[in-house]
Amino acid sequence: MKARRDIFQAVADPTRRAIISLIALQAMTPNAIAEQFNTSRQAVSKHLQILTECELLTQKQQGREIYYQLEINKMKEIDQWLNQFRKIWEDRFNQIDDILLKLKNKTNE
Repeated sequence: MKARRDIFQAVADPTRRAIISLIALQAMTPNAIAEQFNTSRQAVSKHLQILTECELLTQKQQGREIYYQLEINKMKEIDQWLNQFRKIWEDRFNQIDDILLKLKNKTNE
């Protein structure tokens, strides 16, 4: 049995993130995707395979062409993981805002 690829390892690679950004706008063929990168088609194919294995991309057959499209629900898994940290960041930024406001008010007195 093949181990399932980790979604976070998949998005850690800058080329794969760029592929996700491209496909987020519209479904694309492997050749159309490869044309956007200064690398071999084999390398792009490997990235597409990894993204497909972790279910970030799905393949859709249209005539003789295969189109890759972004699996939005899988992207939500990343967002949910990040969301737990979003609250922490927002609280810290609010604390900094409060401190800066207090400092500004002191200098204006």
